[in-house]
Amino acid sequence: MKELAQLKSWVSGLQWLFFMFTNTVVIPITIGAAFTLPQADIVTLMQYSFIVTGIACIIQAAFGHKRALMEGQSGLWWGVILSLAAIAPAQGISLTTVGGSLAVGIILSGLISVLIGLTGAGPVIGRLFKPNVMGVFMLLFGCQILGLFMQGMLGIPFGADQANATINGSVSLLSIGLVGLVIWISVKAPPKYRPYGLLTGILVGWLAYTVLFNGATSTVEGISGFKWELFILGAPEFHAGIILTAVVTGLLNLANTYGALKGTEGMYDTVTSKSEYRRSFTITGAFACLSGLLGLVPNAPYVSSIGFLSQTRILRQLPFILAGFLFFLIGAVPFFARIFSTIPLSVGSAVLFVAYLQLLLSALSFFKNVHYTNATIYRTALPVFIGIIIMTMPASAFSTLPSLWQPLLSSGLLVGLVLAIVLENVVPWDQLERPT
Repeated sequence: MKELAQLKSWVSGLQWLFFMFTNTVVIPITIGAAFTLPQADIVTLMQYSFIVTGIACIIQAAFGHKRALMEGQSGLWWGVILSLAAIAPAQGISLTTVGGSLAVGIILSGLISVLIGLTGAGPVIGRLFKPNVMGVFMLLFGCQILGLFMQGMLGIPFGADQANATINGSVSLLSIGLVGLVIWISVKAPPKYRPYGLLTGILVGWLAYTVLFNGATSTVEGISGFKWELFILGAPEFHAGIILTAVVTGLLNLANTYGALKGTEGMYDTVTSKSEYRRSFTITGAFACLSGLLGLVPNAPYVSSIGFLSQTRILRQLPFILAGFLFFLIGAVPFFARIFSTIPLSVGSAVLFVAYLQLLLSALSFFKNVHYTNATIYRTALPVFIGIIIMTMPASAFSTLPSLWQPLLSSGLLVGLVLAIVLENVVPWDQLERPT
């Protein structure tokens, strides 16, 4: 109770709250745009996202892995779902079929995750995710997610027709200024103020946007109530290729749990136990099943929390749990949802851009455990460069491939991660390191 009454706990919780919000608000908007949902359904998706994320964070921190790690909508899942929605029309597949089949696949992947947790198979599967695999994942995930935030910083609307999208010069200049401000605070400000760089960036950017652009424009409009609705993206359907892609994505999404838990072991001065893995996988799987029912992007422990923790050093559970509760309230109470929906996406993107830059440090920390020679460099170079190259290719380039494999092969993150897992667990790199 004494810690609960401290102002520091609430200020730290507020910074966690903004981190949760800015990481989440973009996702339902882009999903809604990709599936051409009406405004009312996008609002519902947003409120669902806030409520489910808030509850998931509280349960993980209190009963799961018990660390301050955001349990939010997975960037890996997000990219795959957007890719499926973009490719479907060219294949003659309706968006409702995509959404309905995704619901089935997401629920199946959630059940698999629960099974992994209950049986204690997590550490066994974790052996596949060796340091090089995790380094590749961190690097490619950073490239994918930073690209999305760069788009937001430049004022390019999410979900817009990219062929007609243009850079907004004024918004871009403000975003670049915010990036510089947050980095300066994080590096040069007195130590006691450095943890609040992200919060300062959000508040300053929000105010500046309001003044410079004649009022902050609401991210979504029409938040006047709350309704429950299942399968917003489409009633359950059974498209084999989409369901297969969802199940594979769910298995690869386990990398988020390993990355987040392993990446914070040094901060918490501990080694993740089998019971912590079991609880974490079970909770993540249960919420993935709920996401399938509600039409949400499935959740996972956020690897980007590592960057946030590195920057803020807010390691205690209480501020994090307070943030989860407040985030739940934002979704459940329309008044709060209306207020927070006025935070410009360009401001949130700029601040998160800085936080996600820390993923490079996480990737390098994993690569330090790998010994490189002229012969073994391929274990990292192949998945990293192939993944990045695929990210730069247009989705239409994959339209000639079999429809079953298009969603998988058009995702640079998925291809790079799978290639890293295969290379790391099939090729005897230890033997290649020895001089012949």
